[in-house]
Amino acid sequence: MDNRKNNNKFSNFYLLFLTLKLSLLTICLLFIGCVGIDVLPLSAQQVDPIRIPNPIPLPEPTPPPVPPLLPPQLPPPEELLQPPTTAPKPQEEPPLGVPETIRVERFKFEGNTAFSEKELAEVTKAFVGKDLTFAELLQARSAVTKHYIDAGYITSGAFIPPQTLEGETVTIQVVEGELEGIEVKGTNRLRAEYVSSRLARAARKPLNVNRLLEALQVLQLNPLIKNLSAELSAGSRPGSSLLEVTISEADSFDIQLRADNGRTPSVGSFRRQVEVREDNLLGFGDAVSLAFTNTDGSNEWVFNYTVPFNSRNGTVNFSFSRTSSQIIEPPFDQVDIEAKSRNFEVSIRQPLIQTPTQELAVGLTGTRRESDTTLLNTPFPLSPGANELGQTRVTALRFFQEWTQRDSQQVFAARSQFSIGLGWRATVNDEPPDSRFFGWRGQVQWLRQLAPDTLLLLRGDMQLATRALLPLEQFGLGGLESVRGYRQDSVLSDNGVFASAELRLPIYRLPRQQGVLQVTPFLDFGTAWNSSGKEAPENNMLLSLGLGLRLQLGERFTARLDYGIPLIHVPSGDRTWQENGLYFSLVGSPFD
Repeated sequence: MDNRKNNNKFSNFYLLFLTLKLSLLTICLLFIGCVGIDVLPLSAQQVDPIRIPNPIPLPEPTPPPVPPLLPPQLPPPEELLQPPTTAPKPQEEPPLGVPETIRVERFKFEGNTAFSEKELAEVTKAFVGKDLTFAELLQARSAVTKHYIDAGYITSGAFIPPQTLEGETVTIQVVEGELEGIEVKGTNRLRAEYVSSRLARAARKPLNVNRLLEALQVLQLNPLIKNLSAELSAGSRPGSSLLEVTISEADSFDIQLRADNGRTPSVGSFRRQVEVREDNLLGFGDAVSLAFTNTDGSNEWVFNYTVPFNSRNGTVNFSFSRTSSQIIEPPFDQVDIEAKSRNFEVSIRQPLIQTPTQELAVGLTGTRRESDTTLLNTPFPLSPGANELGQTRVTALRFFQEWTQRDSQQVFAARSQFSIGLGWRATVNDEPPDSRFFGWRGQVQWLRQLAPDTLLLLRGDMQLATRALLPLEQFGLGGLESVRGYRQDSVLSDNGVFASAELRLPIYRLPRQQGVLQVTPFLDFGTAWNSSGKEAPENNMLLSLGLGLRLQLGERFTARLDYGIPLIHVPSGDRTWQENGLYFSLVGSPFD
């Protein structure tokens, strides 16, 4: 709400308020006594509505829940990557002067790196300790070649070179295949090096078709690539190959519009958001986004820029957000309570394991959070831990680990994060809460497809802290993404547990629009407690049962309406939809 309008509307109130010091003190004390209900949700929401700087990057559970293991654009391995047709032809006739049979007590192998001498000796042990004809020697050579091919080294082979037989030992020469080069076609804005560098890691010598195919499948899942095809052909040298990859780029630009009632009523529960995103700004997979979020009492800008720094999909992310909020909920809308916050983050994320079905990644985030609150345009502390000027500063390091496993029927994702609060240029008090803390946050989600368009979604979230936390770091329960049926952030605490089960059942399909309407019964639960000897929040356990409708139209539009029934009573108002158990969400991407 505009400050000038507030001052005009309540000028008489402010005049009386400012002239009576005793009244000012009384109102301030009354307000501070109500902080746990109305002001803490505001101050805690300035940066992130779920109070975690890097929420778990769970796949959006939309049907179909995951891409197939082999994307339809990729043919089977035997059709995709054919061995070169100009592989060296081993001799089929014995050289002149070779006796009809040869006594073989041992095979010696040269040129082998994929398999050890011992392993290849095991392959050829059936030919050792007996007299062999030249045809049987070729069978031993073929057994080595077959062993390579069965393991995926389809461009590798073995032959018996001309040699002088000594000590009943026969030498088998192995020619291990290698990739001579990668040619990328079809790129427009995406640089060819972005594609070739991600395949080159899987194409190291000796060339393995299984490893290469897996790299192609991982590349196919990249959102910058719509589809791809690959062909392996003979190179200029024996045992060498050329890989030709043709790609079709996906549209990297998107505008997303969103509306929901997921904010706290203190600043206006009805939230509008527009986000502009480009996932390939300079051609090497760097992504930039700018989002603006607005409620009747708040405005927020969020800027993100992500840069890949290696071919293993390691990224560096820079994030900045700025929020200004004003209490608009009666009766505190007459007191001109405002809050401003800024959030700076630098994060490094590196996948350690990345296959078409699973990913393990670790990362480190540096966070700086700043919050300022005012009362009647005068700096004033309105939340625990703030200094006399209403300032709260948090400097923290966060180490996170992420695991995702998926197949054609299910997705499992987990995220763990350890946070260490530092005292550097931050809020430091004699007693907690302040910027010095240690905490752990764990989040899991399991999505299972039971039948076409029938999904079971299980979610869990937990936070543990060793000492009392500032509101910016606390765990919130209640609201659109938490325990439905309760007001947003009905409970704020240092520690908490949240669990949810939701079933999505199709009741109507729209084939032309790739759409489905689902009914979604759900059960939500949460409990919370504090650290540093603080008493647990009043009404610290929430439980709700509800029913919703969810409409999905391809990737362009998603709408849902939920009604939650609180099974444990918590005192709350009834002014807004969410306080009456109703939640809605509309998400649209007009350019998809």
